[in-house]
Amino acid sequence: MEAWKEQGIPLHIVLRGVEKSFDSYEARPRKRTMKTLFYCQEEVEAQYAEWVEARVGSSPSADGREVDSDKTPFSFDAISEHLKRNRDTLSELANTRQQDDLSETLSRAAALLGEIEADFVSDARLDTRKLEDSLTGLERMLNDSMLSVVNATALTALKNEIKDQLKPYRSHMETAVYNQTFNNLLLKRLREQFAVPRLSLFYV
Repeated sequence: MEAWKEQGIPLHIVLRGVEKSFDSYEARPRKRTMKTLFYCQEEVEAQYAEWVEARVGSSPSADGREVDSDKTPFSFDAISEHLKRNRDTLSELANTRQQDDLSETLSRAAALLGEIEADFVSDARLDTRKLEDSLTGLERMLNDSMLSVVNATALTALKNEIKDQLKPYRSHMETAVYNQTFNNLLLKRLREQFAVPRLSLFYV
């Protein structure tokens, strides 16, 4: 972790790289376990390189509108498609799920995402920083709802599974980084369970 700090790599980039490394490892299991976070080095550096590139310049859309790429390198059209696709997905999930707190939250999130999409399209200058803040707020709302409806026994089992997964390299992680990584992996598993999409511009 100290080596990444010295390179000036932001914490959220490190966490994303670590998470993607776990995904890659789980998809193709090896005979040997991951002993240290150095396994994640290449992915963390790749994520950092993408992030740096995304902060340089701006990406024009097909109609000539300029997107502030402080948060994303994608065009206006790509972001619009991302918002529409997720709005449709949330609406479909809400309609197919039995009525509960999560179904209500999915419906509310879909409606709010529609408003965000309309505001995004109407802005003369596309402020992706503001957009990302709004999407992060919706994700928090969905996260809280998933945690409220998941079976308590299943949640405990999932937490124990993640603790076991992180145990080999717990000693190499600062407490704050460990806790954030744990929460990220937990929410990732819940999103997979409930088929809830990522709304962040990082997933355009």
